[in-house]
Amino acid sequence: MARWAIAIHGGAGVDPNLPEHRQEEAKRVLARCLQVGVDLLRAGATALDVVEAVVRELETDPCFNSGRGSALTRAGTVEMEASIMDGRGRRCGAVSGVSTVKNPVSLARRVMDKSPHSYLAFDGAEDFAREQGLEVVDNSYFITEENVGMLKLAKEANSILFDYRIPLAGADTCSALAAASENHNSNGMVMNGLPISIYAPETVGCAVVDSNGFTAAATSTGGLMNKMTGRIGDSPLIGAGTYACGHCAVSCTGEGEAIIRSTLARDVAAVMEYKGLPLQEAVDFCVKERLDEGFAGLIAVSGTGEVAYGFNCTGMFRGCATEDGFMEVGIWE
Repeated sequence: MARWAIAIHGGAGVDPNLPEHRQEEAKRVLARCLQVGVDLLRAGATALDVVEAVVRELETDPCFNSGRGSALTRAGTVEMEASIMDGRGRRCGAVSGVSTVKNPVSLARRVMDKSPHSYLAFDGAEDFAREQGLEVVDNSYFITEENVGMLKLAKEANSILFDYRIPLAGADTCSALAAASENHNSNGMVMNGLPISIYAPETVGCAVVDSNGFTAAATSTGGLMNKMTGRIGDSPLIGAGTYACGHCAVSCTGEGEAIIRSTLARDVAAVMEYKGLPLQEAVDFCVKERLDEGFAGLIAVSGTGEVAYGFNCTGMFRGCATEDGFMEVGIWE
């Protein structure tokens, strides 16, 4: 029997001045969702079932940018995306442009299990969800008052928001947003080669190896605050935001365009396979050498029960647990 292990994340790129109560709220959600996965693994659940269940929990809680609480497009709507991958045979499913499906990760799994395809988007994905009897809700279900306010600020600043969870209410809101934008631009942040103000990386994800040594990974997001309608990031792209095979399972978060260019999730598996690196060294190598000027982070588990994470930005919401009793939830280094 292999050792099981689980890792989860709630996004990379955390404002260092995030209020303490916001930090504690995020850690409580991470701890609760992590415990869901631990309980399932202890009960003998498969890695695939665990990653779906954990990401569903993260999508249902508005704390992070997935499902309810997703970032808003320029039009003030929600367009969500998700993917799931089974390390056994490298089966996968993904969806983009989902606007009414309560749990996009479950739709991604249905695409994998119940369709002849790997990826469905927009109306096709919505139609398939209804054919499969998945729960659908009005788009307004996903929209929070906080995100409506932050979209307004983003439009006023002509910006894509980096950490839209930062409370900026009050007379100095616009000046604070401008200062945040200036600070990030001074760090040379770019998206797809173009300078940007601030972007929103609070994607959620889970990577698991079960007691049979099978791996799986899932990732879900609402994307960028104030993004163009129709924009697709790394989260639904197999090999970029999500990957699972016999060596490892990986879920990424951060600047989607950089993750796509570097095929970051697949690269972790590739350097393990072709360079013979252990999991943490593979993660460190990819974060350091493959992102170019991009900012991102990732979580990973190996087929032998190791857990690892890495990021090159300020903080990553994350948690992990292993069969030997180790459990950790953190944000900073």
